Amino acid sequence: MNFKDKVALVTGGASGIGLCTVQTIADLGGEVLIADINADAGEQAAAGIRAKGAKAEFVRLDVTDKANIAAVRDHVLATRGRLDILCNVAGWGHIQPFVDNDDAFIAKVMNLNLNGPIELIRAFFPAMIEKKAGKIVNVSSDAGRVGSLGESVYSAAKGGLIAFSKSLAREGARYGINVNAICPGPTDTPLLKSEPEKFLEAFLKVIPMRRFGKPQEVADAIAFLASNRADYITGQVLSVNGGITMVG
Repeated sequence: MNFKDKVALVTGGASGIGLCTVQTIADLGGEVLIADINADAGEQAAAGIRAKGAKAEFVRLDVTDKANIAAVRDHVLATRGRLDILCNVAGWGHIQPFVDNDDAFIAKVMNLNLNGPIELIRAFFPAMIEKKAGKIVNVSSDAGRVGSLGESVYSAAKGGLIAFSKSLAREGARYGINVNAICPGPTDTPLLKSEPEKFLEAFLKVIPMRRFGKPQEVADAIAFLASNRADYITGQVLSVNGGITMVG
């Protein structure tokens, strides 16, 4: 894979799967825009990539803030003239019975996992249409494919992102825009580690490979779908999950 002369924006790029994704794309020659709300971690990640001779910039982005999204779009298009790759990696969830979900919890889950990615894509899609090229990779979840106990609203949001990705792939194909979705299983990230130990033990018991995924393993799949190796792949959903689900 080669990302030479490609500009990629990755949300959630300051940590976990997002950080591995920007590092992978940069290592393969791409220019990366690290979009995150964590300025300190984002600046540090960008500096580390630049220290290796690659191109990287941190841009503060709150995917739940439409004005912020518009400002980031304007900055990217003014300084680069285009966006070749958009990876929606940022997301959030917490295991909690549906009857305990309050309005604030539901709004946060929906905005971070579904509405935010939709708004960000809506901001950049016209520019991709104009260039007649683009790769969009949305990070969903196996919860969105088969459901997950204690994650009903999260599953709804991630399932919606899958459906959105498939539909948008049909619209984008005529313009040379590929849209695909990645569904990680339980992955060794700070978000997973924040869950109670009993949940982590339960996850391990049902993963055939008997381990959590590594952020890099998910990032490799994202990079593949964002690369020229996937030029004829669109509207697809790829699970990276150690076999916890096997969806036909």
